[in-house]
Amino acid sequence: MTSPADPPDGAGTGGPRLRLLAVTACPTGIAHTYMAAEKLVQAAQALGHEMKVETQGSIGAENVLSDNDVIQADGIIVAADKDVDLSRFAGKRVLSVGVAEGIHHPERLIERVRSAPVHQAGGTGGGPGPAAPADGVGGAGGKQRGVGYKALMNGVSYMIPFVVVGGLLIAVSLALGGHAQPDGGLVIPEGSFWKHVNDIGVIGFTLMVPILSGYIAYAIGDRPALVPGMIGGWIANTGALYDSESGAGFIGAIVTGFLAGYLVVWIKKVEVPRFVRPIMPVIVIPVVATSALGLFFIYVIGRPIAWVFEHLTDWLGGLTGTSAALLGVVLGLMIAFDMGGPVNKTAFLFGAGLVSKNPEIMGMCAAAIPVPPLGQGLATLLRRKLFSEQERETGLAALFMGFFGITEGAIPFAAARPARVIPANMVGGAVAGAVAGIAAVTDSVPHGGPIVAVLGAVGGVPMFFVAIAVGAVATALMTVTLMSVGSGTVRKSAVASAPAEPAPGGAGEVLSGYLTASTVRQRLVADEKEAAIREMAGLLAATGKVTNADALVATALAREALGTTGLGEEIAIPHAKTDAVSAPVVGFARSAEGVEWGAPDGTRARLIFMIAVPEAAAGDVHLRLLALLARRLMDPGFRERLLAAPDTEEIMRVLGEIQ
Repeated sequence: MTSPADPPDGAGTGGPRLRLLAVTACPTGIAHTYMAAEKLVQAAQALGHEMKVETQGSIGAENVLSDNDVIQADGIIVAADKDVDLSRFAGKRVLSVGVAEGIHHPERLIERVRSAPVHQAGGTGGGPGPAAPADGVGGAGGKQRGVGYKALMNGVSYMIPFVVVGGLLIAVSLALGGHAQPDGGLVIPEGSFWKHVNDIGVIGFTLMVPILSGYIAYAIGDRPALVPGMIGGWIANTGALYDSESGAGFIGAIVTGFLAGYLVVWIKKVEVPRFVRPIMPVIVIPVVATSALGLFFIYVIGRPIAWVFEHLTDWLGGLTGTSAALLGVVLGLMIAFDMGGPVNKTAFLFGAGLVSKNPEIMGMCAAAIPVPPLGQGLATLLRRKLFSEQERETGLAALFMGFFGITEGAIPFAAARPARVIPANMVGGAVAGAVAGIAAVTDSVPHGGPIVAVLGAVGGVPMFFVAIAVGAVATALMTVTLMSVGSGTVRKSAVASAPAEPAPGGAGEVLSGYLTASTVRQRLVADEKEAAIREMAGLLAATGKVTNADALVATALAREALGTTGLGEEIAIPHAKTDAVSAPVVGFARSAEGVEWGAPDGTRARLIFMIAVPEAAAGDVHLRLLALLARRLMDPGFRERLLAAPDTEEIMRVLGEIQ
């Protein structure tokens, strides 16, 4: 953001007009980032200076400072509570302070930056980089849980396009370029156009694992961690490097991503001579971290993976004489467990190796193979509100990939929520395998999914489709159930403790409908913070979007334990990201006497906004609206109008100014 007006040179400053830059960032909230930015712009405008501010909030960097901006700048203010990369500011005066200083003393910072030290080349921000937790959510997990979750989501978000592009290209090439064989198989002729399309899809699938690992590492250790993360992920997915017939797949990528990220963070803390510092982030750290991680995986982690692969194959060989249903359950569990990893590949290769002698075993595998992507895609259709827009789009692609027997279509869901999705996939796979085993379904080609039945490779087609359908439904139902477990059921006692106030203002709504007249309270009854949060949670619960008011309160209080959401200027914005709500909802209340919220400026909160969003549905659009709210509250006139509004209708009219 830049000052809206450019006063004459020297106006109001007692000195020359300055071109100033700033970066604001905070690791435990979104509002402080934007409030500090707004305050700095306002102070610069009042003092007759030009100011541009880059905000590094939980939606990423906005209003990014260009090279030309830096060249022309007279000074840079970094008001941040997390590490910011300062290397681009070499040769400029840089003043680094906490984000609260930007909110409460912007004029003082503008004065101090005139005499700030010149930043030397070679300095790096280091630290947690993009993964610094945005909201500190996650209940008792605290900050460390927030870093891990953000890092995992960072990797998944970059991986999804590779899964979708690779999977769809493979599926399309099989559908349009594959030729049915007499034995029911499907082959794409070598050198054909569709074979090249298929090869491109395979490349996408090959890259998705190192991409997942690399961007998990990047989110933790910043740019120096990207190379070791990606190479580590490639090693994890290449079983031949550690004498395994199958790589470790996406689970191995998650392991290497976190190992690489935290290894880089640790190396950064090592004190080195000054002359070595410039080459640390581009040479020393990547080379050391990549070598150490790669060798560690090959010699320490890889060997157990190869051992597991070998012994699982031997164990399965001993089960061929047992009940078909039991063998189907075991194969289904293995197919769905790691979707391309050593356990999955063990089951698949076991079935493929016996396809000519015992096609019933491949029939069990073929029924289980499409269940994870079909089940996850179905889940996004059954309970759309539990999934983000990106996940819903991925769900449609997963349904398509499932038809063609591409189990990897479910990996984005499993990587994002392994504790919930993997068990659901395994239940569905086990059910499909068992049904296929009991019905003596056969498959004469080493592939799975409905496509093999369409091409005539399956014996017992009706029961084959029944097995797939039952398994997919089981996976979908268990997925949505496990995703809703944390939410529980609506607790009427919690809602009754803070009855909703009738809203005379009609059906008005602001912030894209997240805040409505029904979530406005003219006068808050509570006189202390915890009671106020409980009262606000009850207000939100009256909308029907809160499935567990007590869990919402607990998450909001856990967030407060990380750092107050009292922002000063008589404002508090408690917020929670939790599955205790089914959809984003925002409430607003006024307190006549004010509530002690621990604000840095000592003011009691009189304007209180409570924001609650489900973990799976929080997206960039919503966060941008929250940033807009924080900025708007920096206008004293806006705050005065909110305090003076006589009724809910007028409050909604004032809040309608947020655009």
